Amino acid sequence: MNPADLEGLPEEDKKRMLGMIETMQTRDSLRMYNSLVERCFKDCVDSFRRKNLDGNEERCVSKCCEKFLKHSARVSVRFAELNAGAEQMMQQQVAQQQGGSAQ
Repeated sequence: MNPADLEGLPEEDKKRMLGMIETMQTRDSLRMYNSLVERCFKDCVDSFRRKNLDGNEERCVSKCCEKFLKHSARVSVRFAELNAGAEQMMQQQVAQQQGGSAQ
């Protein structure tokens, strides 16, 4: 969320809203991290004979993390594209409505 979107709110409400947004973002980041750890561990670690990962497990975890992060980045880019398109459509609809009411 853009802080400029909170322009009309009193300062106290802005601070509260930004705090809530930050908390949500932190929670989402932790959830994503935990999901990544769980998925890659389950897919890559076969045994518990050693305290360190062997070479194959380490490569698997690296590839798994890289794949997950690339996927997340792609989803974020796509979401931003869709959001920009939706915002543009809304602006066009508002402009059409204002143009129609002016006539």
